[in-house]
Amino acid sequence: MLGFFSKSPQHPLADPKEAKRVLTEIAAREPAGAIEEASGWLESIPAEQGFKPVQRLDLILRLDEATIAHSRRLARDYQPLVHGSRAQESRHWELSHGHWAQLVKAYQDCFNRLRSGEKDGEALRPQQHLLYGRLVNALAAELKWRQFHYGPVDGATWSALGSVYLAAVDARLDQKSLTLYPGSETTVEAEYLKALIFHASAMDNLKPLQIEIAERFIAYFLPFFGLARELRQDSVYWVDAAKPLPPTRLAKKPDVTPTLRFFSGTRALDAVRKTVEQIRGEGRVPPGINLGTQYEPEVALPALEHLALNWAPKPPLRNTARRRINSPLKLVSGLGAVHQRLSGRAQNGDGLESWVVDDVSLGGMGAHAVQARRDWIRIGAMVAMQPEGGDNWLLGVVRRYVRTGPNEDSIGIETISRVPRAVLADAGGIFTEALLLDLPEVGEYARMALAPNALEENVALMFQVDDKNARLHPREILSRGPDFIVANFFVQSYS
Repeated sequence: MLGFFSKSPQHPLADPKEAKRVLTEIAAREPAGAIEEASGWLESIPAEQGFKPVQRLDLILRLDEATIAHSRRLARDYQPLVHGSRAQESRHWELSHGHWAQLVKAYQDCFNRLRSGEKDGEALRPQQHLLYGRLVNALAAELKWRQFHYGPVDGATWSALGSVYLAAVDARLDQKSLTLYPGSETTVEAEYLKALIFHASAMDNLKPLQIEIAERFIAYFLPFFGLARELRQDSVYWVDAAKPLPPTRLAKKPDVTPTLRFFSGTRALDAVRKTVEQIRGEGRVPPGINLGTQYEPEVALPALEHLALNWAPKPPLRNTARRRINSPLKLVSGLGAVHQRLSGRAQNGDGLESWVVDDVSLGGMGAHAVQARRDWIRIGAMVAMQPEGGDNWLLGVVRRYVRTGPNEDSIGIETISRVPRAVLADAGGIFTEALLLDLPEVGEYARMALAPNALEENVALMFQVDDKNARLHPREILSRGPDFIVANFFVQSYS
């Protein structure tokens, strides 16, 4: 009966020996299992009223530390449509994003207790510096996992990041050296700045693996950045840490407030360019750059070049002018469905989606979708598009993707062919579906899109188009998508 009325915590981790055993087992488990178990414990700790704030924070810190290597591994391995099924991909994302969301919630609870001025909360003061750093890190990690799904990111994230940073400034801890995790020296300001740079680097144009690599490069080049309270000649971005707004390019001077900060990547550009030259010259990423694992230059360089483009003083310019419109658009996705539609074998509504075009240019279009099937939308996906009033189909590739709301998306599409033709090609006796992107001319090159396993070196493709027989020989691969490649072919004959 005495135990029934006791205020001592009944939580299993309240026992130091049991807590040590659980944490040791979590650290030794495979990544997915470790994250799943740790997330369960994180959810239960704030709900246990018997824990004192110091006990609660200590357990959260230790669970975070026991899983950080697993969390980094899961981020590195998240490559949609490369391995596993849609269900596996969804589980991978939900598990990792959910873990960081639980960490944010747990740390935020401790942060609020400390900031409330309550007596129990004051007991957290000795761990204040580490709490601030871990909370900013967790918020930034959750931001990255949202970016893996291309958003949306609401103002609450920027308010939370800004409030922790400003609390560190008030306590004069923002620039004080901090061991965030064993072997990881940083500052609260540096962790906040990394999140700002991450958002400012337009990750909605990158695939998840490139996002992961870009984040690692941001950490490497971080010493070339800095937060400034005043507007400088080289300032490119600004943020008001007290407002629920993301960092923004400096088009005009914002209203001056004590919480306004400026930053720029101009100083990093020379270092980035030298690193690009070094990678190309040596044929490898320099050992001093920690990308989590060793990537081939052709994998790492696109992310680095993307960062350089977005860190430049002037924003990336569009190759062609865009014209604002508001017009319906029919769309079908995926190599197989596109081939079926262009060959006339599809039923009227099979696989069709209805979007709205926002703007058009010679190079592509911007569109938004409401209630779209999100299971296929991703950077690099193939689409066939038919604007309202037309009977021809255009072929495009998704180059930008942002989830602007629970049921609404903004998508940028690059047009890769205005005259795509569906053909059935004979590749040495094996018939394969392919898309001819250019009109063939003997002695010239024409692009074709086909399944990756359908292309064989030195094996010509023969097919009929417009009552003519064509024979094309494969040359180099130009680009790759989730279910297709685009390759150049030499046109040997077309008659």
